[in-house]
Amino acid sequence: MRNLYLLGLLAVAAQSALAQAPATAAGSLAPLTVDKIMREPAQWVGTAPANIYWAEDGRRIYFSWNPTKDRRDSLYQVAPTGPAVPRKVSQREQRELPASTGAYDDAYTRKVYEREGDIYLLDLKTQKIRRVTNTTERESTPDFARQGKLVSYVRAQNLYTWNPATGETVQRTDFRKGSKPASPTPTDKAERYLRAQQLTLFEVVRLRDQDRQAQERQQKALARLQPKAIYLGLQTVANLQLSPDGRYVTYTLRQEPTAAKVALVPSYVTASGFTEDISSRTKVGAPQTAEELGIYDVARDTTFVLGYKELKGLDELPAYRKEYQLPAKAPLPADSAKAAASKAKKPTPELRRVQPFGPYWSADGQQAFLVMRTTDNKDRWIVGLDPATQKIKLLDRQHDDAWVNGPGIGYAAGSVGWLPDNRRVWFQSEETGYSHLYTVDVTTGQKKALTSGKFEIQSAQLSRDRKTWYLTANATHPGERHFYQLPLNGGALQQITTRPGAHEVAVSPDGRTLAVRYSYTNKPWELFVMANKPGAPMRQLTHSTTPEFEGYPWRDPEIITIKARDGADVYARLYRPANPVAQGPAVIFVHGAGYLQNAHKWWSQYSREYMFNNLLVEKGYTVLDIDYRGSAGYGRDVRTGIYRYMGGKDLSDHVDGAKLLAEKYGVSPQRIGIYGGSYGGFITLMAMFTQPEVFRAGAALRSVTDWAHYNHGYTDNILNEPYNDSLAYARSSPINYANGLKGALLMCHGMVDTNVHFQDIVRLSQRLIELKKENWELAVYPVEDHGFVEPSSWTDEYKRILKLFETNLRPVGDRGGAGQ
Repeated sequence: MRNLYLLGLLAVAAQSALAQAPATAAGSLAPLTVDKIMREPAQWVGTAPANIYWAEDGRRIYFSWNPTKDRRDSLYQVAPTGPAVPRKVSQREQRELPASTGAYDDAYTRKVYEREGDIYLLDLKTQKIRRVTNTTERESTPDFARQGKLVSYVRAQNLYTWNPATGETVQRTDFRKGSKPASPTPTDKAERYLRAQQLTLFEVVRLRDQDRQAQERQQKALARLQPKAIYLGLQTVANLQLSPDGRYVTYTLRQEPTAAKVALVPSYVTASGFTEDISSRTKVGAPQTAEELGIYDVARDTTFVLGYKELKGLDELPAYRKEYQLPAKAPLPADSAKAAASKAKKPTPELRRVQPFGPYWSADGQQAFLVMRTTDNKDRWIVGLDPATQKIKLLDRQHDDAWVNGPGIGYAAGSVGWLPDNRRVWFQSEETGYSHLYTVDVTTGQKKALTSGKFEIQSAQLSRDRKTWYLTANATHPGERHFYQLPLNGGALQQITTRPGAHEVAVSPDGRTLAVRYSYTNKPWELFVMANKPGAPMRQLTHSTTPEFEGYPWRDPEIITIKARDGADVYARLYRPANPVAQGPAVIFVHGAGYLQNAHKWWSQYSREYMFNNLLVEKGYTVLDIDYRGSAGYGRDVRTGIYRYMGGKDLSDHVDGAKLLAEKYGVSPQRIGIYGGSYGGFITLMAMFTQPEVFRAGAALRSVTDWAHYNHGYTDNILNEPYNDSLAYARSSPINYANGLKGALLMCHGMVDTNVHFQDIVRLSQRLIELKKENWELAVYPVEDHGFVEPSSWTDEYKRILKLFETNLRPVGDRGGAGQ
């Protein structure tokens, strides 16, 4: 889920071996409290290293870190060899460092990058930096052009190039706002007559007109040396790119909607003392930005807009629309039917809107391809492009009746590129139900799968020598992420990392060494280094966690599978007390985002919730954390399992989990609670409203209550537009089921939430009032956005959640410490 992430705290660093026994069994260890675990993370947990990258010469590893418990992270560096002594990089040193991002030439001998609005060129052999621009205007998106001979960049929506050999700067485009000025030559018949009369009668007028025409011819001759003036009207331009031979400039034309209404979020606690409105976003179904691919043919001094009508499937009606088609009318008599048929006109099929990405040019500059997607995200095409003829050639089509997405695919171009032979294009696809790596020959159309299996390739890139693939995948277990190598043309995956957990890898410039950000379930992220060899030992470079944090034996929950009612295996984390009480209480935690994974073997981004789950177990609760349908890491069928019905399989997975707790783990079916934030809050509401016999108490945090009020980018993929698929919205929105509330419900929401607006919970509250429901409460947080920041807010919220469970899930007489 792109926008609905519940923002957790930054991951923190590793600790030495941690026992699974509860803290109360440790004798001298003090029990956990909400006050303790919700403190400022940097002060008592530690701050993990993040944003890891190599120096261009490979001698240092840079990363963000905060071991000194400052207000914000700082840049650190550490050598990959020798003693692991990280050092803070001074502000003066940072100003002299090349940017961590940028573009490389094909030989990886130079890098071009932007810093503070200017462009710089770095020679990777000499490490010398050359400044390309020094202006008050911002230059951005630097790249190499003309096969490395030029540096290109964008200034004020126009493309420029700079020649390192001569120092010459050339403006390649001349995009202008507004419309082209009207021609001075009249077009109206009456006006043409009057002009001809004036030129005939008056010599002075005729001579001046001849002078004007001569001057215009001279200006046009000079203008041939300048780029064509292209008037944008109400459009804007982006993604400017010069073809390798310099003949074409391609660009994206964007037309912003004029009628889109943006919701305002009032902020009440402000420095000014006045209520201030925050402009947030539109709602699902609002008009969206339209995009087209423009081509400027420099040699012909003319422009084109690429057409897409020949795309296969572009005129196909989305499958769900068939449910809303009107029933056929009664058949007409034979003669009348013939007459009607003769008069009827064949309807013109409605073409879906397309969003282009690219083009991507081969290294030899001879060929290009585009990635094209329908704006409803049900189709994604990879097509060859001939800019001379403005023709496209289909190379691959990915269609999904739900929506196209997945690792390496995403909602834009995805991970794509050319192989070194300049003949094959590589990309990722969920063709088999799992995202894997493919190539397609642009000449023959032959497609080949380089990887396969019931696992996902979660990231892919070519090595600098373009002989090897570097991949991250969950091939060993859905809850583990390892680093792999693969020969260029496919073959056996070679696993490099071996520890259970997750590995985020940055490869050194020479390809010999790996900087690894690693964590395990109960061991927060730390920075390691290892040789780029299978099974090589990992050496730890950072130590981030505090002695206080390390002093508690954080649990390593068991990963189990739940057999869902439709036969699917659903993964979950299970936390169990050391000495569970028969018919004891249980709580199910619901992760946010929908498309996110949490039943895995690495440190959770829901670290506060992980610690709270430890607290619940310490108090005798069994806790279950489910990767319900819609979660990431399990392939296409799980990803799209919520299509057109959120609160369907995703909710029934939790009901099936509750049943398993009662049948296998001795939990009382009358003492099960549920909680979660964002999408987790939505599921909690659906559980409390539609499954009141299963869940006795629930805490819904920053919850979507009505999907018709959420954003377009996320919701349209899953439920389509509300005016086209009203059934999907009706059955997926908790506000429609509020009458079913029986158990105790706590709702918490930030008042300046610009993601799930506070209006959502206000509307639901009014609905509960009108339904005369009394067993609910709403806690509001005046200074919090979607992801809470202030420790005081976290503490207040989770004390209320704990009190809710202690009050409603424990037997009378066993409810002590509810607010601790």
